[in-house]
Amino acid sequence: MGKREDERAAREREAQQALERVQGDSETLGTSSFTRVAERTRDHFSARDKQAEDDPIEVWGTRIGRGLGFVFAIALVIYLVATYF
Repeated sequence: MGKREDERAAREREAQQALERVQGDSETLGTSSFTRVAERTRDHFSARDKQAEDDPIEVWGTRIGRGLGFVFAIALVIYLVATYF
């Protein structure tokens, strides 16, 4: 009986892992692409990847740099459109 119980427990663990994978995938598919992109953009510009560090100067420097990069990209697009169209 011990072997059967071990096999059953192994199957149950495998089934539980499969259900968790399906649940995780369905959450990803259930969310709209626009929402995911908006959240990633917000996290990028707020430097959430740097907030785990202890240096607030680096966090603010990252935020400022990313913001200025965005402004520069928009200005460049406006300049190119005004010049070539």
